Amino acid sequence: MAQFPERPSPWGGLGAILDTPAKRWTAIAVILVAMAAAPFVFGSYGTVILTNALLYVLLALGLNVVVGYAGLLDLGFAAFFAVGAYTVGISTLHFGLNFWLALPLAVLIAIIAGVVIGAPTLRLRSDYLAIVTLGFGEIVRITARNLRETGGASGLIGIDSPWLFGWHIRTPLDFYYVFCVLVILGVIASVRLANSRLGRAWLYVRHDEDAAEAMGIDRVRVKLAAYIVGAIYGSIGGAFFAANLGAISPESFSFRQSVLILMAVILGGMGKIPGVILGAFIVILAPELLRDFGDLRLLIFAVGLLLIMLFRPSGIWPVRSKR
Repeated sequence: MAQFPERPSPWGGLGAILDTPAKRWTAIAVILVAMAAAPFVFGSYGTVILTNALLYVLLALGLNVVVGYAGLLDLGFAAFFAVGAYTVGISTLHFGLNFWLALPLAVLIAIIAGVVIGAPTLRLRSDYLAIVTLGFGEIVRITARNLRETGGASGLIGIDSPWLFGWHIRTPLDFYYVFCVLVILGVIASVRLANSRLGRAWLYVRHDEDAAEAMGIDRVRVKLAAYIVGAIYGSIGGAFFAANLGAISPESFSFRQSVLILMAVILGGMGKIPGVILGAFIVILAPELLRDFGDLRLLIFAVGLLLIMLFRPSGIWPVRSKR
């Protein structure tokens, strides 16, 4: 009989360190205070960069469900990012919908897209699945580039920023705190999913699909569930991305974006939430910190990534220590 691994902690080695409620609540309090104070420490430009990093954290958390939990190689995750952004843009500009009405519509359309694409293709494995998801991502981008409703190559301009109980969310500081809340909710959802029966099924499918199916797990439905959860994360990130910038174009959802999100997941450590967060911050902040090196910054960044993968092939964040 196949031997399945024990359920890994989504916190990696952090779960062994914060082994008491007092330590956990202290760590949470420190993180929340740091998040609240960061804009006042780093200034307006730093706030914009941190907001972008938080966006990638949210997207990486979604892709982590697909790649880290269920073991599916997805090279077209930016497609759901684009679906969320364009749905909000078209709904608010062309149909006059309020942002908060357009947001659930964006999530719904992303779910439908996930089902339509995922149901027939998730029976594939490994490289074949990666090729199909890559094609899906490019189809969405090219479609957005050629439709009149999406603004063609120029994209959509003038997307209104949302209101919330009389608060007009429009400044970089406003959106920074909004993305902080989104990331916190995304982390909570990821933890709950990892510790659920569905999370256990994802672990089995990732470890051995055939053995999992022999144990009574419908591998296609389980993988489709992971794909849909990832689509929800991506569409929410895209919706708030569009509201934040007020303008979107097809080039914002290229294959490069999918690679950056996947890089954040792999770099930090697949399936480990702190690692995914750390990976997203590294991917976004490292090129900014290396800006003084001019044209050499991308070369230095690439060499740094290569060294990390050589010495930490399982990701930067440590695995949970054995006792």
